[in-house]
Amino acid sequence: MGRVKPVRRVLLCVGLLLLAGCSGKAAPGVQVGRSPTPGPPSSASPGADPAAQAAAIVARLGDEDLVGQVLMPYAYGNDATNVSADSKAGNQKLGGVDTPAQLVAKYRVGGMILVQQSADPTSSTNPTSNVESPAQVRRLTGGLQAAGKQLPAGVPLLIGTDQEYGSVTRIKDGLAPLPAAMGFGAAGDPALTKAAWGMAGAELAALGVNVDFAPVADTLGTAGSAVIGTRAYGSDPKLVGPQVAAAVGGLQGAGVGATLKHFPGHGHTTADSHTELPVLAQSADSLRANDLPPFKAGIDAGAWLVMSGHLDVRSMDPGVPASLSHKLLTDVLRGEMGFTGVVASDALNMQPVAKFGPAEEAVRAVLAGNDLLLWPPDLPGAYKGLLDALHSGKLPKPRLVEAVTRVVTLKLRLAQIPQPDMSTVDSAAHREVAGKAAAGSVTVVKGACTGPLARGPVKVTASGGNEARRDQLVEALRRQGVAIGDGGSRVHLLGFGDDASDLAPDAAVTVAMDAPYVLASAKSPALVATFGRTAQATDALAAVLAGKAKAPGKLPVPVGNLPRSAC
Repeated sequence: MGRVKPVRRVLLCVGLLLLAGCSGKAAPGVQVGRSPTPGPPSSASPGADPAAQAAAIVARLGDEDLVGQVLMPYAYGNDATNVSADSKAGNQKLGGVDTPAQLVAKYRVGGMILVQQSADPTSSTNPTSNVESPAQVRRLTGGLQAAGKQLPAGVPLLIGTDQEYGSVTRIKDGLAPLPAAMGFGAAGDPALTKAAWGMAGAELAALGVNVDFAPVADTLGTAGSAVIGTRAYGSDPKLVGPQVAAAVGGLQGAGVGATLKHFPGHGHTTADSHTELPVLAQSADSLRANDLPPFKAGIDAGAWLVMSGHLDVRSMDPGVPASLSHKLLTDVLRGEMGFTGVVASDALNMQPVAKFGPAEEAVRAVLAGNDLLLWPPDLPGAYKGLLDALHSGKLPKPRLVEAVTRVVTLKLRLAQIPQPDMSTVDSAAHREVAGKAAAGSVTVVKGACTGPLARGPVKVTASGGNEARRDQLVEALRRQGVAIGDGGSRVHLLGFGDDASDLAPDAAVTVAMDAPYVLASAKSPALVATFGRTAQATDALAAVLAGKAKAPGKLPVPVGNLPRSAC
């Protein structure tokens, strides 16, 4: 489907009407959470132009509703209306309410974030969870949407999550798994990528998730990036771009908004933007040649969202996080690159911007060009800060109207797409696609291309924390007819975050299940990369080790002096 259509002419008309007398201020005595001029609930009309419909809806919203629509927080609890005592306490601290549904009503929010706690590069800012299972997520999203429909705007909520697959996967259990993005880069088959992300999008849509904070459009530098790693498709923008475009097509074809991140590119950094402000030291020419092309490819593919990164782009706006930079978000992203959809900030609870305080960071983010503010660390503070800035004139009303109109346009566009049935989740057809994706990513960078890589009785070992994967591979090898025991080849598995200290010097085969960089230090006769630790990746690895399948993948990033493939 196409990208969000330009709404500047409509916005200008709306802005003039508002400036002519529709102040949107609440009448005396009107409580927060209630509209001074509530209209009938609105929904997407089949065949209607979402942008024009959105402008009409936004024109009648009061200030409190306009402010709420640009906020997309997190709430405690695995249900919209029935939560535990601990979740009630968390929501009271978060926003003075008991439940997620009450949070939606009080702050008129535009959306809600789902997250599951895990040990990944984003864990420092995701300390809790409202995700347990597909069925639970479906109940939660249904309850949230019911609450959202009661707001004056009467439009669906945006419900988003970071479902990148690989190390950053919020909904882990019960969905057909995929390799990390770098695995698709290794497979080098955009048609496979589109099919796999179409499958992923259908499953998310069935659960009620209508925005995925993916795909990662960052291009990795030659040194890699610890916080991005296998989350990126590779280091060559000419190869990354088609992968990003394919993921966008797959997700949005299934009814889930794709989000290009982290603009203008987190791949040439060494610092982690969760805890400090990374510096992009390359020239503007280098940025345009290496970092921006995959974002442009995603935009040209019709991506409905772009996520702004907390990154210091020295060549364009030194010292200012890109997420708060008008030059980058308005002049470059919209002006130069032609993006007309929703710009969403990276999480505002991350240190590089949270340090400004809840009101200032929120106002600066909208003024810079963000239309949707993700995970404000102090929701009441952000809400009040935006409202105060709107009333004082610091935040011009036409700019807020523009942002909300883009958000509502996206909501109406998504609402026109039928929701898949839950029976599609983890279906046999989806597992088959996931298996093909896993098999396509397996890469032999050293060793024989035909016949078994592991001979004699095979002993499987693993670095700490990967014992479950070890046991999984043992069973997969047995299914391939491989004898397991001492006295033959040793296959050693390495996982997320492992380095040279985790290698086994006597291993006949060393397997990197996550980032392949550690293979540069390995001395094994055979070296393999799988870019995933799923059951499908394990089965594909076992088939290659047993000599029953070829390894079609090629390294999408440089790894020491190793070739892209030995085959």
